[in-house]
Amino acid sequence: MADHYGHMPRSPARILKAAVWSWQGLRAAWLHESSFRLEVVLSLVLGPVGWYYGETGVERALLIGSCLLVISMELLNSAIEAVIERYGAEHHELAGRAKDMGSAAVFVLMMNVILVWALILGPRLLSN
Repeated sequence: MADHYGHMPRSPARILKAAVWSWQGLRAAWLHESSFRLEVVLSLVLGPVGWYYGETGVERALLIGSCLLVISMELLNSAIEAVIERYGAEHHELAGRAKDMGSAAVFVLMMNVILVWALILGPRLLSN
């Protein structure tokens, strides 16, 4: 039975299709976006560090989750750039603004990583 928007409930087959499309997006980002590859590698290094040094589940979630947010935003930024490039390489003020804003969003989340890691691990490092 459809919901009031006309959407059918998700079946296991539709969930599997969504997972396949997500995997295709991750693969495309890995193949075509050097910033995405760098952020994934950094997260693979920082993830275990965050797990080890986080003393509680909340600290671990903040340390690791802040890195995952950067990766997520990089995917969105890459999607924005791909759509803009689809319509042509000529310079347009709005296209440039959209690309710059996507890049700024990634930067803001990178600053969030630094802030979270500094606030959680900084006092421990300074007290030793």
